[in-house]
Amino acid sequence: MKHKIFAHRGSSARFAENTRAAYLQAIADGADGIECDIHLTADMKLICFHDFDLDRTSSGTGHVADHTLDELLRLDVSSWRGASIPPEYGGIADQLMTLDALVDLMRAAGRPLELAVELKHPSPFGQTLEDELLKYLMAEGWEPESSRLDNITISFMSFHPDAIKHLGDHVPMEHLCQLVDDIEAEEIRGSLFMGKLTAGAVVALLRRALSEGEQLIDDGSVGLAGPGIDYVRAHRPVIERWLAAGRRFRVWTVDDPKDVQLCRDLGIQEITTNRPAQVRRLLEAARLSA
Repeated sequence: MKHKIFAHRGSSARFAENTRAAYLQAIADGADGIECDIHLTADMKLICFHDFDLDRTSSGTGHVADHTLDELLRLDVSSWRGASIPPEYGGIADQLMTLDALVDLMRAAGRPLELAVELKHPSPFGQTLEDELLKYLMAEGWEPESSRLDNITISFMSFHPDAIKHLGDHVPMEHLCQLVDDIEAEEIRGSLFMGKLTAGAVVALLRRALSEGEQLIDDGSVGLAGPGIDYVRAHRPVIERWLAAGRRFRVWTVDDPKDVQLCRDLGIQEITTNRPAQVRRLLEAARLSA
């Protein structure tokens, strides 16, 4: 089986996540696709950033949505990682990426690539996030039926079932990926825009999203199931049932060689990793030794 490898926020084991350097390294590493996270700024621009807050991965503070693009472009989003950036990947001031800038990088790659866009919810802008993304893509010449934009094939992902359903009115189901993970997972818990929600309300929100997301996969309403690797390990009978039903999988974040082997053993078609070059080598070695 030919496994597709997606670089999780770029080659983010090497450079700071969702930065120009991480994305350029992912292309150099031979990744089949790039995964990115999308937020809206205060002036309705689409930027590649994971958290709802700026504090963890930038020199700024507060919510991403409370800042304009110009304000965000002044931040240092790479030094926290401690990696030296080669001159050809730009300077510190060049690392925060808009979606438009990422698309331009991928257009210039000179080969077919896939772009997996994760829409971050619950967004303070609601489903305006999806609408602004679609409006941008249409203006760039994106063709919805094939979900192609020049050499780039685009898929849309979210933990938020309402976002997937909304996108389903405009995008064929084979380009939609419902993300799922247990509600204890740090990947979800640490990144929510919680605002004034109580802990109980957050738990209820996550449980509803998980249940509805699993149902969308059960029903075949999405073309891709996107479980985290922890979910795969914890719910193997569910995974095997979905695979037997013909569901296509894109599993994240697969860095450990044992997890790479698990995905290979299960027949997982797409692997999202912080280490695309290493995972490619592991898969190739396993193929040659089979």
